[in-house]
Amino acid sequence: MTHPVFTLHRGHRPLLVSVPHAGTALPLDQQPRYTERALRVEDTDWCLDELYAFARDLGASLIVPRHSRYLIDLNRPPTDAPMYPGANNTELCPTRNFEGLPIYRPGQAPDAAEIARRREHYWRPYHEALAAELARLRTEHGHALLFDGHSIRPELPWLFDGRLPDLNLGTADGQAATPALRDALREVLAAQDRFSWVVDGRFKGGYITRHYGQPAQGVQAVQLEMGWQCAMDEAMPAQGEPRLDAARVARLQPVLDGLLRTMLAHGAAR
Repeated sequence: MTHPVFTLHRGHRPLLVSVPHAGTALPLDQQPRYTERALRVEDTDWCLDELYAFARDLGASLIVPRHSRYLIDLNRPPTDAPMYPGANNTELCPTRNFEGLPIYRPGQAPDAAEIARRREHYWRPYHEALAAELARLRTEHGHALLFDGHSIRPELPWLFDGRLPDLNLGTADGQAATPALRDALREVLAAQDRFSWVVDGRFKGGYITRHYGQPAQGVQAVQLEMGWQCAMDEAMPAQGEPRLDAARVARLQPVLDGLLRTMLAHGAAR
């Protein structure tokens, strides 16, 4: 399924993979608002549509947005409530990058009317499609599983102290998935020694994980936030966009494959 806001591959198994920050597009009419640096959309979750393409071979569904999080953040609540109170947060329509620097030219940040327009035109269609796909999977299989994939630079002092573990699995402190699924995924991470990891650390899951993960209603959700260094260089290149590194992907792929297969096996064992 193609849509101006997203693409959706519908699979035949009860798993949906979402990569809400993989989009890079900024509408032409909005580009003059942004600083020259912001037009590089540096805080994109680069190449995750490519990295998770294998999910389709597992029979999973895959939904990928077209537009950058700098336009509107699909992993934030429509009310724009902060995801991590007490810490620096980026908004529904971010005004700063992950270094805390403004992404808009002076006087060009979106006002309330523009934020509402973006929410209706970009945020709502993505979430309607995501919710409808989960509903379809739950109807066909009796349950649904949601894997929300993200990536980030591992050192961002404006957002967090120190250096993140390579792999950061989040279940909203166990609210978005059952203890059994959480433990099964933890075992996948513990069984490998290539990547450092944590469960429900600094990144416990954003709006998508927290909102759609409702185990009592037959939908479980997890988020994986991984450092860029797992699959590519951890710094933006001087020119162009980041690219996946084949050797790093070869080391990472078995872990990602294990996580998705574990979710599917856990669902089948219900």
